[in-house]
Amino acid sequence: MKAAVIVFPGSNCDRDLATAFEKVTGQLTAMVWHRETTLPEGIDVIGVPGGFSYGDYLRSGAMAARSPIMRAVANAAAQGRMVIGICNGFQVLTEAGLLPGALLRNEGIKFVGRDVALTVANSQTTFTSRYDSGEGVTFPVAHHDGRYTADAATLDRLEGEGRIALRYAEEVNGSERQIAGIVNDAGNVIGMMPHPERAIEDAHGRTDGLRMFEGLLAAA
Repeated sequence: MKAAVIVFPGSNCDRDLATAFEKVTGQLTAMVWHRETTLPEGIDVIGVPGGFSYGDYLRSGAMAARSPIMRAVANAAAQGRMVIGICNGFQVLTEAGLLPGALLRNEGIKFVGRDVALTVANSQTTFTSRYDSGEGVTFPVAHHDGRYTADAATLDRLEGEGRIALRYAEEVNGSERQIAGIVNDAGNVIGMMPHPERAIEDAHGRTDGLRMFEGLLAAA
């Protein structure tokens, strides 16, 4: 599996995500600057990392979504290549129209940075195939604008089509229907606020996130 991570001004989880890919692939991850217009040849999975792209100026992810490289990311997704957007990456993917809904300021207007309990809502996605439906896992979160919202029709469609991949098992940020991660209608793009790349080795205190990257490797 060949992986690439997009790097924006203000990204601060790009190296974490690259390390997670490298742990399961044994290959160096391509780091792609946001002003590039093409992706390296043969890329199987693209990571859109967490952080504060453009300092969250205007609206979290809004400016990054209009970076030149995002056209290439959108084209790759349309061709069936896997895309994983984590935290700010989830915000970028919604702003780019690759996923429905929006991420708003947390309830309580407070930054949340801690481990959170999650439930695997659907284990049949490419990204959750190494988990069991209903399984409890724990990933860290670190966000100020992580409250997922969408209109009722979109929420019902996500539910009905099995596109909710992860839910919060506890109250974290006020997200509609406790949504922590969703996939697109084709199933090859995921956006999620929790950080699986920060839970991949014993030094992190847990390894619940490792299976997500192992599932990507198996799919590729």
